Amino acid sequence: MNTASNSPVGIIAGWGSFPIEVAQAIVREGRDVCCIAIKGHASRELESICKDVHWLGVGKVGGHIRYFRRHGVQQVTMAGKLFKSDILFQGSVWLKHLPDLHAIRTFGPLLFGRKRDARDDRLLLAVTNTYTRSGMEICAATDFAPELLVKHGTLVGKPLTNRAQRDVQMGWQVARQMGGMDIGQSITIKDGTVIAVEAIEGTDACIERTGELCRRGGWTLVKVSKPNQDMRFDVPTIGPQTVQRVAQAGGTVIAIEAGKTIVVDQAQTVDDARRHGITIVAMKQSDVASIENETALANESNVA
Repeated sequence: MNTASNSPVGIIAGWGSFPIEVAQAIVREGRDVCCIAIKGHASRELESICKDVHWLGVGKVGGHIRYFRRHGVQQVTMAGKLFKSDILFQGSVWLKHLPDLHAIRTFGPLLFGRKRDARDDRLLLAVTNTYTRSGMEICAATDFAPELLVKHGTLVGKPLTNRAQRDVQMGWQVARQMGGMDIGQSITIKDGTVIAVEAIEGTDACIERTGELCRRGGWTLVKVSKPNQDMRFDVPTIGPQTVQRVAQAGGTVIAIEAGKTIVVDQAQTVDDARRHGITIVAMKQSDVASIENETALANESNVA
């Protein structure tokens, strides 16, 4: 008789290498993976890792659930990016994605009701509740691959200058506030001035816009978790593509939150950052508080 500990793990796979690394970690632990690969997002590489892969659109929530039930899945995790702007705001949602009845019941009140609310947390929580009612548990991907969460310290690069520390401290506060409002988790900053804020377009577009606005370069990307981050979904993530984008746009520092940020393909990410002269530092809230205190003391000393 299947139990949650030996039944296959279900993955709802979006874009990027994150779903691949999660699937590989689950297989290494001796469990099978049954994957819903989102059309237009997921990688074909999943077919060589998972026991079974079923390609479906993002609007086929009922199809997702029926597939997992057929394969005896009791635990499901979400991994990988979904391009929310393409899904919600590029033409009619109904015509483009042909959602099934489960999807209409799940998302209809949030997208088309009197009190519309398309924030990430509300949409993902609605999905979670739908799976729970169907007898399945939505788990954090990091429960299966905890090694992907970045550890505290400098991953690569030189120690932060005083100026960079101040930018990180200020940027951290702004990013936290933005995350608390479910707007985005990344901001870019230089000399105390916020250059760009991530919204629905995602981190890559935020970085690209920063390069257009700050052609002198030398700016910092700060990416943190939400104040009450639900680790089951929407966990801050960086990887080689993030580093490449930052390098192309003239950034020099990437500050992320230790224990709350996923670094995919970490060896390649570090190698690419080293080659481009980019510092990646994983910090805690206490580190940021220390910088703030030191800055305040220095300001008091200057006034005196």
